[in-house]
Amino acid sequence: MPCITSSRLWGVLGALLCLQWSAACEAPPIRSGAEGRHDAALVRTRPRVRLAAGAAHSLAIHPDGTVWAAGNNDFGQLGTEGIASTSTPLQVPGVTGATSVSGGESHSVALRADGTVWAWGDNSTGQLGDGTRVPRATAGQVPGLTGVTSLSSGRNHVLAGKADGTVWAWGFNEFGQVGDGTRVTRNTPVQVQGLTGVVAVVAGHNTSFAIRSDGTLWSWGMNFNGQLGNGSYAHGVVPGQVRVLTNVVAAAGGNSNALAVLSDGTAWAWGSDEAVGYGVTTPVAIPGTTGCRDVIAGNGFALVIKSDGTTWSWGNNDTGQLGDGTKTLRNAPVQVAGLTGVSVAAAGNTHVLALRSNGSIWGWGSNRHGQRGDGAPTRYTTPVSVEGASTGALAVATGSAHSLLLHHDGTVWAWGRNGEGQLGDGTRQWHPAPVRVPGLDGVTGISAGGGASLALRHDGSVWRWGGGVPTPTQVPDLTQVIAISTSRTHALALRDDGTVRAWGTNAFGGLGDGTTTSRANPVRVLDLDGVMKVATAPAFSLAVRHDGTAWAWGANGNGQLGDGTTEFRTTPVQVRGLTEVTSIAGGTHHSMAVRANGSGWAWGYDYLHAGMSGHRHDNRVPAPMTVTSLLDVVSGDSTAFAPATNGSLWAGGINDWGQAGNGTTTHAEDPVLVTGIASGVTSLAMGDSHALAILPDGSVWAWGNNSDGQLGHGAAFDALVPAPTMWW
Repeated sequence: MPCITSSRLWGVLGALLCLQWSAACEAPPIRSGAEGRHDAALVRTRPRVRLAAGAAHSLAIHPDGTVWAAGNNDFGQLGTEGIASTSTPLQVPGVTGATSVSGGESHSVALRADGTVWAWGDNSTGQLGDGTRVPRATAGQVPGLTGVTSLSSGRNHVLAGKADGTVWAWGFNEFGQVGDGTRVTRNTPVQVQGLTGVVAVVAGHNTSFAIRSDGTLWSWGMNFNGQLGNGSYAHGVVPGQVRVLTNVVAAAGGNSNALAVLSDGTAWAWGSDEAVGYGVTTPVAIPGTTGCRDVIAGNGFALVIKSDGTTWSWGNNDTGQLGDGTKTLRNAPVQVAGLTGVSVAAAGNTHVLALRSNGSIWGWGSNRHGQRGDGAPTRYTTPVSVEGASTGALAVATGSAHSLLLHHDGTVWAWGRNGEGQLGDGTRQWHPAPVRVPGLDGVTGISAGGGASLALRHDGSVWRWGGGVPTPTQVPDLTQVIAISTSRTHALALRDDGTVRAWGTNAFGGLGDGTTTSRANPVRVLDLDGVMKVATAPAFSLAVRHDGTAWAWGANGNGQLGDGTTEFRTTPVQVRGLTEVTSIAGGTHHSMAVRANGSGWAWGYDYLHAGMSGHRHDNRVPAPMTVTSLLDVVSGDSTAFAPATNGSLWAGGINDWGQAGNGTTTHAEDPVLVTGIASGVTSLAMGDSHALAILPDGSVWAWGNNSDGQLGHGAAFDALVPAPTMWW
C-alpha cells in the first residue's frame, strides 16, 4: 500500500464551481440568436455540482446517486480508511441519493436529494460541521441542517444555501468567510447575516460568494487581493455586493481571485493572480470571452465552458492544467485540445476534470495523488527500468525534470521535460522515452542541471543546449577539457592542466573569478590549480585537488562552503579539516564528501537530512555522516545518495515523490537503502525529484517523479491534453 505524506497544498479548491448542470448532465437550452444568450434563470436555480475537485482529490456523482472519490487521502477525504491515495476511483460508503458534491483542501461534502448534507475528511477547523474538531474518514450527516439546495466548500469552510433563500456556513473563519459578523471559527452551521433570496453559493479559498435571485453577486471573507470585488482590500465579515455586475448566472472563487459569467455570455474577473492580473479590486470583462455559460477557478488558472460545449483556459500551466498540449503560461484563453460536448468541469490546485454530455469524464494536469482518477501510477518509489534505453550505457545525468544518457558508442540520448530545449532535439516537445540528441558523437561526458544540458567530446570541446537553446552549440574559448559539471545556475569545466573554467549566473561568486558578475562564456576560476574533480551546486561550486584537499566558493548562507563562516566567497577557500577526499557533491544548502578511508562527511544546513549527518542545525565545518564504508556521494537539491562498498545504495533527504527509492514517500530522518540495488552502480544522478542509476550490467533504472516523463518509463504523470478517466 502506498504511503503518501505530502505537503498540504494551499490554493484554489476545485469544487469552487457553483452553477453546473444536474442529474442527466445535459447542456442547457440555448436561445436562438447571438452566441451567449441563454436561460439565466435555469442556471441560477439549478446549482447542482456533480463533479468536484479538492486541492488534490476529486469527487463525482454516479448516475445512480452514489459518490466516488480518487486522489489524496491523508485525512480520509476519500471516505475510505487504510489507503494514502488512489488513482482508481472508489465509492464513498454510506452516501446515496447524492445531487451535489464539493471538495475542500482535505475534506469532502455531499448534498443528498432529501436536502441533508454529509461530510468527511479533515476537521481541524470544524469543516465537518459536527460540533467537533475530530477528523473522520467515514461520511456523517451535518447535524441540524435540512432543506439545503446549494453546497460549496472553500479551503477549510463550507457554505450551504437553503430553499428559503438563506445561507448557512461553518468551519475556518479567520477572515470572516463564515459571514456571521465575527472571526470565530464555527464547528456547527450558523446563518450568514443579511442574505435572503439566495439561489446559489460559491466558496473560494478563504472567501465566500452568493448569487441572489435578482442576479446580483455578494461576497465576504478574505480580501488581501481584492477578490471580494468591492473596490477595497478590507476583509468582510458580513456579505457585501460585488460591484459592477448584474444578471450573474455563474461564479467561481479561487485562491486570490474570483470570476463570474453574466447572462449575455461574457466572463468577468477580479482579484490578483496569473489568470486575472494583479490588483483588480472591481470586476473587469475578460477579453475574448463570449458565449460563456460557466466559469471554473483553479490555482492561478481559470476555465470557461462555452455554450457550444468547448472549454477554454488560461493562466498557470506548469503541470499541463490548461489542457492545450503545452506547459506554457497563457495570458489569454486558449481552447482545451480535442474536447467537445462539455457540460461540467472542476479544477483543483493543478488538475482538471470535465464531464461530457455522453457521460464520460476526462482529465488533464497533475496526477501526483491520482486525483485524475485514471488508474495511472502516481509515482515510482522503487527503481524501474528505463524503457527504450539501450544496453551499454556509460553515464547518466539529470536536470530538474529531464534526463540524459551517454551510450558507449559516444551518442547522447535524452528524455523528459523540454520546455527550454534541454533535450536538444530542436523542439520544445517533451518525450517520455529516450530520443537521440542530433549532431553529437564522440561524447565522453555529460552533465545536466535545471533546464540545461552539457556534453564533453573526445576532442576536449564542450557543447551546451537548453536554457532556450534547442540544439547543441559549442561553448566558445574552451578546449582541452577533461570533466564538466552544471547546475541550474552555472557550469564548470576542468581542463587537462588542472585549472577550472566557469560560466553562468554569479550573484554569490559561484564562478570563482573574484566578482559577482554573471558570464555567458567561460572565465578562469582564480587561485585554483591541480584540480582532479569539480562539482556544481545551486549558486556555489566545489573542487577536489590532487593533494586530496577540498575547495569551495560561492553561496555560503548555511555554511555549505565548510570554511567555518557563512560569508559568500568569490574565490576558492579550503574546506576545513578534510584530507584524502575522493568524492564531493552539494545541494541547495549542504555539501558532502567521501574520504579515501570510506568515511562520509557533510556540512551546511542538513535539516532535510540529505547530508545524512544526523544534524538539523548548520555545520559550518564538516561533520561525520551516519553511514560508512562509502564509495561516492551524489546530491540533488534536497535528496542525496551514497553508494557503499558492499554494493548497496544509501539515500537521505526529501522523499515526497519516492525519490529515495525505498518503496515509500515517507520522509525519514535516518538514511534508507534504495530497494533492489545490491550490486553497486556505475553511474548515478539526482534531479529535483527523480533519480537515475546504471547497474554493472549496463541497464538503466529510474525512480521518483515522472510528471514530465523524466523516468523514461511509461506515460508521463502530467497529462497535457484531456484523456479518458476510470470513474465509471
